[in-house]
Amino acid sequence: MGNGPAPFSEIGKRARDLLTRDYNYDQKFSLAIPSSTGMGFTATGVKKGQIFVGDISTQYRSGKTIVDVKVDTYSSVSTKVTYDVLPGTKAAVSFNVPDHKSGKLDVHYLHHHAAINSSIGLNPSPLLEVSAAIGSKDIAIGGEIGFDTSSSSFTKYNAGISFNKQDFSAAVLLTDKGQTVKASYAHVVNPLTGTEVAAEMTHRLSSFQNSFSLGSVHKIDSLTSVKTRFSDDGKIAISSQREWRPKSLVTFSAEYDTKAINTAPKYGLSIALKP
Repeated sequence: MGNGPAPFSEIGKRARDLLTRDYNYDQKFSLAIPSSTGMGFTATGVKKGQIFVGDISTQYRSGKTIVDVKVDTYSSVSTKVTYDVLPGTKAAVSFNVPDHKSGKLDVHYLHHHAAINSSIGLNPSPLLEVSAAIGSKDIAIGGEIGFDTSSSSFTKYNAGISFNKQDFSAAVLLTDKGQTVKASYAHVVNPLTGTEVAAEMTHRLSSFQNSFSLGSVHKIDSLTSVKTRFSDDGKIAISSQREWRPKSLVTFSAEYDTKAINTAPKYGLSIALKP
């Protein structure tokens, strides 16, 4: 991609990741085993209350082709084949078994001044989706649309603009078919300690309702970081992550609803191992 813009889906991603990423209120375990032969293996398990779900996935790389296969606890098999068609252009075909209507073709194109993603369902009445962003790595403007051919209706149309520098990122998005405006901002307070803050404000045009979230991240040391988040609905969250060995992470998260004092706080533990 070089100095070109990121895909439309990454507009506002820096603040969004700080406010939501790594917050997990279940028990999650994952094991990733890479291989120099081109074959990778990942096993993931999540316990949600009394329910346990998991999946096993493999990835095979050979030349310009990547094949991903995932099998979950419900015996569903997901397959995706990605091929580098031309420099900056990738095509991917994906499908799930036994869902015979899940086939999809994705095409991704990256240019110095544009990033375009398109998707079409491989069935008689496909869902069409296109997103594009133009500009540079510092400033980008873009939009996305989705069209359901079975009902001849638009499923989504959104637009956004972002400004990005090494020490800050700002974005404004018009989502929910033009019914919601989201503005977000992330700023590095202290590069030496890895302290960064972020805020997101949401305004719903139809109901004139506003909501916001504030968050921060701070590195205790080179291996440990702590995140905090406060939302206008009264929920306070904290997440602590430690890299106890190279590329292996342990994350503890908790959330307390100050407006529901009779409800127990939520706790979650995530362990990600990569030998």
